[in-house]
Amino acid sequence: MIAALLPLATTFHVLGLEIGLQELITVPLFMGAIGWITNWTAVWMLFNPLEFKGVKVPGLWILVRLLPRKVQEIPGVMHGGVGWQGIIPSRAAKMGSIAVDKGISKLGSAADFYRQLEPDKIAEHMVASVGPELRPLVERIMEREHPRLWHDLPPQVRETVHARVRAQLPDIIREITDEIGEHIDQLLDVKLMVIRHLERRPELSNRIFQEVGRKELRFMVNFGFVFAFLLGFPVVVLTELVHFWLVLPVLGTFVGWATNLVGIWMIFEPARPRRILGIRLQGLFLRRQREAADVYAGVISEEVLTLAAIGDELLHGPRSDRTRLMLETALRPAVDRAIGPARTAVRLVMGGRSYDAVRDSVAVEAVQYTMTPLLDPEFNRVQGERIRTLIRDRLRAMPPEDFVEMLRTAMKEDEWLLFLHGAVLGFGAGLLHLAIFG
Repeated sequence: MIAALLPLATTFHVLGLEIGLQELITVPLFMGAIGWITNWTAVWMLFNPLEFKGVKVPGLWILVRLLPRKVQEIPGVMHGGVGWQGIIPSRAAKMGSIAVDKGISKLGSAADFYRQLEPDKIAEHMVASVGPELRPLVERIMEREHPRLWHDLPPQVRETVHARVRAQLPDIIREITDEIGEHIDQLLDVKLMVIRHLERRPELSNRIFQEVGRKELRFMVNFGFVFAFLLGFPVVVLTELVHFWLVLPVLGTFVGWATNLVGIWMIFEPARPRRILGIRLQGLFLRRQREAADVYAGVISEEVLTLAAIGDELLHGPRSDRTRLMLETALRPAVDRAIGPARTAVRLVMGGRSYDAVRDSVAVEAVQYTMTPLLDPEFNRVQGERIRTLIRDRLRAMPPEDFVEMLRTAMKEDEWLLFLHGAVLGFGAGLLHLAIFG
């Protein structure tokens, strides 16, 4: 029906060939539409679905292990089933590792980030937050460990203990924050922290790519139509030169593959500006390095390298036993100093071993109390601004090659999937055109 509406008798002479208006219009438009669909779906496949959607096949793992490694890593296959998971969320752990190796580790060490968080202000915030909990903490431990002895202590002695602890709290907390700062590189593995964080929240991987590369992703989709549409014209000529039904599907395969290939190349290459025939060429993403650095720094400082995340990693990460041991060791003598002159009377009434047991209990439980204030959202927001500024400034100063590698490397090994996707759709488009227009 569509073909009947076109003036089939109208022809154009190109390179000695007679080309019908039908082919001259439908082939480029068809290719352009497929180019747009190819790139739109390719972008969708990068991010969706967030978790594996499909059917897991029992025993498929045995067959998967016999396949080439690249095929084993295809989202869906890697889950031992038939289905799909977005390339970026399926590579959350890998992206976290690359983000540190190619980017964050070059921006600063754990100590650099900790200094930016202003340990003195962290100490002030801890004092303000822990202060109201201090008396109940001491009372609860004493009631649990030695209720009778605690009640038998003269009220003046008990009040002296509480007063001394309150008075000594700022110095105790400051010693703790200084101790953390001095040993932060041994207590905190930034790489593992980032990997664990992105694994738990794969949507953050999507957010980093989508917000940092928003303009480039939009360009990729629109470019798919324009580039494939233009390639449609030489396709028309070639199909007239070679009269064989398979030519159009084969050329459609090339157009689909080339559309994705050229689109990705234009976004990331060349890293540094080059001039060809007076035209300045540089990857579109690299032209926005300053702007992209600001967006990237915002996401990382708000969601990944936060004070709350650092505190959680210190207390619950793979090296948390070191943190707890260090804090407990620091708190034991601090408890002695806080009790001060009353220590002799307390030890005399309670006995040396009982006193030591209580002191150790205070030190152990106080560890959690001293780190809990780090979870305060407002304090995180204020301190996170300094992290954002640090990351932004260093990203802007980063060599373009390192900057682009930081994001592209996470998906580079999977780009072949996007090229294959484009090629398959292009082949299908060629067959569809033949079915409709003959």
